[in-house]
Amino acid sequence: MQRVDFGFKKVTPEEKTELVRGVFSSVAARYDAMNDLMSLGSHRLFKRMTVEMSGVRPGQRVLDLAGGTGDLAALFADVVGPTGTVILTDINAQMMAVGRERLLNKGFAQVHFCQANGEQLPFPDNSFHCVSIGFGLRNFTNKTRALSELLRILKPGGVLLVLEFSHPENPVVDAGYRLFQAFWPGMGKLLTRDSESYRYLVESIRVHPDQKALKIMMEDAGFERVSYHNLISGVAAIHRAVKPLTIEEPEIGSGP
Repeated sequence: MQRVDFGFKKVTPEEKTELVRGVFSSVAARYDAMNDLMSLGSHRLFKRMTVEMSGVRPGQRVLDLAGGTGDLAALFADVVGPTGTVILTDINAQMMAVGRERLLNKGFAQVHFCQANGEQLPFPDNSFHCVSIGFGLRNFTNKTRALSELLRILKPGGVLLVLEFSHPENPVVDAGYRLFQAFWPGMGKLLTRDSESYRYLVESIRVHPDQKALKIMMEDAGFERVSYHNLISGVAAIHRAVKPLTIEEPEIGSGP
């Protein structure tokens, strides 16, 4: 029987999907407060950098996969404007409900919502100019299948951006980061009354592929011009990749 990582545990793929769903159901209401605390607010800057690297223009279509409470979707909505479309998808209904309320209250009528599994997306081929995943890829049961789906739904020349916790390349930074992570379960218990979900968070970061391994996975899925940009010496990283062009089609974000 196939087994996959759920933090440091080995579980079946079906078990992981349900366990991840449970983790985020538990912390949805206080998810943003914990993100600010754990990252000291830096996740907001990282997300802005991700959008700036996208090349997205007004009127285009963006998929925010595993979009949760909608930080990236809101930033992309500002860029695509009222003539564009942002679709926020998440497997977790509670997380998406928080995001829906926030974004609709801000008047983002161009943002739509779809509860979906990122490994089986309900969108036609060549649907989006850009796909983003912010701190979500490590939770996928089958990352290879998810990357293939993202290649399928992107338009030729479309851009994939993956913002994710990664592995510091400086040993001093790595040691300090691990020490800081040791406090996360306790912080989670204080703010959300849930320490286990944040213990899983720490473990999921440790077993997630490092920057070079994820770059190879994206290339193997069929993406080209794959690069990554370390943030805080690799505490997080933004991976950027492009779907290959067909003949005479311009890259998304180029030209008039």
